[in-house]
Amino acid sequence: KAHMSDDADLTLREVLDVIEGLYPPHTAQSWDRVGLVTGDPHQLVRRIHLAVDPTLDVIAEARELGADLLLTHHPLLMRGVHSLATTSAKGASVTDLIVGDVALYVAHTNADVAADGVGFALARACGLTDTEPLTLAEGQPLGRVGDLPDAVSLRALVVALAAALPAAAGGIRVAGPADAVVRRVALLGGSGDDLFDAVRASGADVYVTADLRHHPALEAREEARGGTPYLVDAGHWASEFVWLAAAERALLAALGERATRVETHISTVRTDPWTFVVGADPGGTP
Repeated sequence: KAHMSDDADLTLREVLDVIEGLYPPHTAQSWDRVGLVTGDPHQLVRRIHLAVDPTLDVIAEARELGADLLLTHHPLLMRGVHSLATTSAKGASVTDLIVGDVALYVAHTNADVAADGVGFALARACGLTDTEPLTLAEGQPLGRVGDLPDAVSLRALVVALAAALPAAAGGIRVAGPADAVVRRVALLGGSGDDLFDAVRASGADVYVTADLRHHPALEAREEARGGTPYLVDAGHWASEFVWLAAAERALLAALGERATRVETHISTVRTDPWTFVVGADPGGTP
């Protein structure tokens, strides 16, 4: 990519100042790895690509579109690595980013807890407009809980949620009677089966999250004795993908007049790892 600088060009540092104003790195959880992964703060940014995961296909998509910055939710290098040889996917990813002159920036748990972050985007997808934090983690609000304008059946809630989320092979899994009446909804985008105590304390009728494992989910349903809270596993990628449009809007709004200097794109790559299912029982019979 040839970048000829002029007075109107934005540097990566200028863009990152805006991003970090929206998603301050200090609000990320202590175990997390957020921030700039590849790139030079002095390089120019004219195209920004947004995605949930920095996979090889997403990086290829960003390069094909001529992106200068790839903004993702999930980190590329969460744990220590000892080699960046292209024989590994991580090494190939870093190489593709550097060779393609694409900066990678990660906003993960700091985007989860932000105003108009992942939790708010999922809340809108659920039909909620007025919410409060579900709990606090390291002093930061985690998850959301609020009331729907009107009570609806559990099936109606999930059908509406499915229409608001991107389609994934696994669909949406539900634990609870389809005709159960629900109004108070707790939610957490991504993995959430460690927050059942907070969900019960919130008085939620239903908990919308992802990555619900067998034992925690079964124990939660046993504790509920067949009642509330019912469980909705919306899928990790799908439950967080809805944030990308909100992040794009927030970034352009925060750039103000400078927004005319950049183009933005949301990834069309489905990074949910599952491709098809066989033998699913949509009726919930044993």
